[in-house]
This record gives sequence, structure tokens and C-alpha cells, in this order.
Amino acid sequence: MLSMIDLFAGCGGMTSGFVAAGGYRPVMAVEWDRHAAATYAANFGEDHMRWSDIAAVPDREIPRADLIIGGPPCQGFSNLGSRDVNDPRNGLWREYLRFVRVARPAVFVIENVDRFLSSAEFSLLRAETEGYQLSSGLLMAADFGVPQRRRRAIVIGSRIGPIPLPEPTHPRGSWHTVRDVLAGLPERPATTALPKSTARFFGTELPGRFKSLDLHVGRNPTPLSVRRYRHIPPGGGRFDLPDELLPRCWREKKTGTTDVMGRMRWDQPSLTIRTEFYKPEKGQYLHPQWEPGEDGHRVDRPITHLEAARLQSFPDEFEWCGTKTEVARQIGNAVPPLLAMAVARHLQPYLTGATPSGDHCPLCR
Repeated sequence: MLSMIDLFAGCGGMTSGFVAAGGYRPVMAVEWDRHAAATYAANFGEDHMRWSDIAAVPDREIPRADLIIGGPPCQGFSNLGSRDVNDPRNGLWREYLRFVRVARPAVFVIENVDRFLSSAEFSLLRAETEGYQLSSGLLMAADFGVPQRRRRAIVIGSRIGPIPLPEPTHPRGSWHTVRDVLAGLPERPATTALPKSTARFFGTELPGRFKSLDLHVGRNPTPLSVRRYRHIPPGGGRFDLPDELLPRCWREKKTGTTDVMGRMRWDQPSLTIRTEFYKPEKGQYLHPQWEPGEDGHRVDRPITHLEAARLQSFPDEFEWCGTKTEVARQIGNAVPPLLAMAVARHLQPYLTGATPSGDHCPLCR
């Protein structure tokens, strides 16, 4: 078993993929958000999860490991952020490299937003990884079995020889779609609230553990919102709304933000699932069911937490802790497990000399 450290672990999306690939054993994970850390602990154990600021973990407590994975917070690099070189979030990669220097893994993997590769911080990172050969590039999650067009930067550092990025396992034309993971779920969620249950992690009672259909929770949109939803066809968005239903800000802004108030398409991957997927005004998050005509069958609501988790490729067995808002943030911030699994399986022959086995994509069965 290859020992592994997960930094900025979040709810454990990356660890989920590596564990599912087989052959990897997490020996430490670090996450500062308590509810995300609890979700990780619910799925992979509390014994090796450090709920802590990464800078507060002393060198003497960092174990040796074969592999380090993780994604330093991306807001400072993101199009949605200020891209300020002095943003303190942009310096957290230095803590990641501190763990690399102490643990001396054979390989490390960094996942981040696509803008990371063009940032000044990435140039500094390249200069400070002496002894490691770096490969970097952009991977499309849909190319690796995730039913989502999510483009992410991946950096592989190796001191056992160069390791290229993985080749697509599901090239365009074989992408999984929204239909593959949403079909069959109840169109009308039975509730708008998570169950009233708690779990104890880190000495504190927290909301959880929630499973599968527990997350199939809806909202109570206003009549005006529902009227807007009904005008949006698959692939459409705010530009499909009649003038009388447009808020002033959209009426005056004739260009840009084309995906907001958007409806998914059944037979395509979704667009990127972000942390506020339950708000259609934030992106293409309306349920894909829509038929033309006054009597056409339509599901006029945003996707649920369960639907978002499936579009992120989380297995239904995954357990969650936190409020609705906190769980949504965990889902949107996570590395899609199937993308992580593809990276994990790609690395195994370099780390062990073993021959990778066949396709493990659960959606291909």
C-alpha cells in the first residue's frame, strides 16, 4: 500500500478517488474547515485527519509518505477572484511545499483552477521544487468519466523520473452525461431540509451523517422565479427570458454571464458545478427536464445537493456533515473523485512498477 498525505483535503474528493483506485492508504489529511474535515473523517477515519490550519502543523508531526496530493485554495487565482498577487490564499502553496520537503514523497500532485498555471505563484513553485521533475497541464473532467465539463490544472512532481499527465479515458464522444446520473431520481424532492441528526467529530456535535437521498432536498422558489424557470429551454439561459421577467441588472447588461439562469441538457455533461449550484442565477443549474408547449413536461427547479454530488461523481455511499450551505460548499469545492481516480491509476505503475488493471469507471458498467 502506498502511503498518502492529502493537504487542503476538503471533504475528501481527491482521497475518495485515490482510495477507490486501490493501493493507496491515507496516513494524514489536513483541512481547516471543521465541517469539511468531519465529512472526510466520516468516510476515511478521524484518526489521521488534522482539523487545523496547515501552518499550525509542526514539521515533527509530518509523517513520511510515498505521495502527497492536494489543492491549495484557488480563490486568489480564479476568474471569480481578484487575482491579487498579495492575496494570502495564494501563498498557501508554500505550506504544501513544506510538507513535500519534510515528507519526501516520491511523487506529489497539485490540483487547482486553470489560471494557476499562468500565475506568478506557479512560476515561483517551479523554482522551489528542486529535485522534482514537473509535468503540468489542464485536464477536462469529462475526459475521465465525470459527467461535467470542469477544466482543472494538474501538476505532477516526481523524483523517480518524469511522469506525464494521464491521457483521457473517456475522450469526447464517450463522455458521460447528465442523464447517466440524474435519470431515475425523484423529480420532486420530498423535503427542503436535511434530516435532524448529528454526529460527533473532534469532540463536537455536528449535523450529519447524511447519505444519498438525504441530500435530495429542494428549495421554495418564489412564483416569479418559477415563471422565469419555465421560459428556459435546455442549454438556454437569461437571454431566453421575456423583457417583463428580466430584473433590471440583466435588462441593462446585454452581454456576458451567458450561463446564468441556465438549464442543463440531458445528453451532455453539465457545466462546472460550483458552491452555489442551488441558485440558478449563479450558473446553468436548472434541472434538464423541459418540453416545449404549454402542456410540456418541465421540472422547474435547480438541482439538488444529491444531483450536484452525482455530477461531481461522488458515490451514493459517501457521507456528509454540515448544514445545507456547508455541504453545498464541500460539493462544489471538491476534486471530482473519478478525475482523482484516473490520476491515481495513472501514477501506480510509476510508483510500484505494477501494470494497471482494466477500466474501473462505475458509470461504464
